[in-house]
Amino acid sequence: MSTVSARMSETTKTGAKTMLSDKPVSVVDIVRMKKAGQPIAMLTAYDFYTARFLDECGIDAILVGDSANMVFYGEETTLSITVDQMIYHTRAVSRAVKHALVIADMPFMSYQLNADDALRNAGRFLKEAGAAAVKMEGGVSMAPTIKRVVEAGIPVMGHIGLVPQSVHRFGGYTVQGKTEDAQKYLLESAEALTEAGCFSIVLESIPADVASQITAKIAIPTIGIGAGVGCDGQILVTNDLLGLFPDFRPKFVRRYAELATTMKEAFAKYRDDVRAKNFPGPEESY
Repeated sequence: MSTVSARMSETTKTGAKTMLSDKPVSVVDIVRMKKAGQPIAMLTAYDFYTARFLDECGIDAILVGDSANMVFYGEETTLSITVDQMIYHTRAVSRAVKHALVIADMPFMSYQLNADDALRNAGRFLKEAGAAAVKMEGGVSMAPTIKRVVEAGIPVMGHIGLVPQSVHRFGGYTVQGKTEDAQKYLLESAEALTEAGCFSIVLESIPADVASQITAKIAIPTIGIGAGVGCDGQILVTNDLLGLFPDFRPKFVRRYAELATTMKEAFAKYRDDVRAKNFPGPEESY
């Protein structure tokens, strides 16, 4: 029985918990999930314990996203994060994970210059950081570079639609694929990335019907973020899902917790207990 079959067969009737097999999820399993009609659950992680919790809950794949530049370092965009910073976060995540597929985001200008740079940097994520795959943004024009990396034995996840590393070209974080020409380009890009050897493609911020058409057209899984339910899987930035940014509420994010409020309440209670000398008490003292 394949890993994906084992995971599917051992899911409880409520779907609340997935019993994991001993074998890690591979890129082959991710492709098989599309063929089996099993939705793929992905989230981001940038540290050991978040990755451990995601893994224990049965998340299929974990992306160490360049979104770390915004949610970890507080920058306005993803653009300034470096390969070394991304390797640092990927190594922490990889150490925590036993089952999920770990995918590392290749940061801006680590693969755009030429295929040699792309191959060298992609290899570092597998060799130094323990990732099983990398993610690269870009459509038709990026396909030859991706093909070179894949042919070297490094699995690649593609990414089209709103690609955050090109935010300045788009004039902001806006929905892509609204016009007929834009939709044609997205489909051509998806087909080109499939031909180049990508094992899956992220579709970000595109109309749901366009994402569904792409999903039906290509043989590899699509992972949606702001692209509707018709994709083969979904991904969110974990910090958004947890409500750690109370002022950031994009339409495509469902908040499963409000941890910003919970954390601030806990910090304020600690402050008050310290000032009132209610902490530490006898039970916290030696």
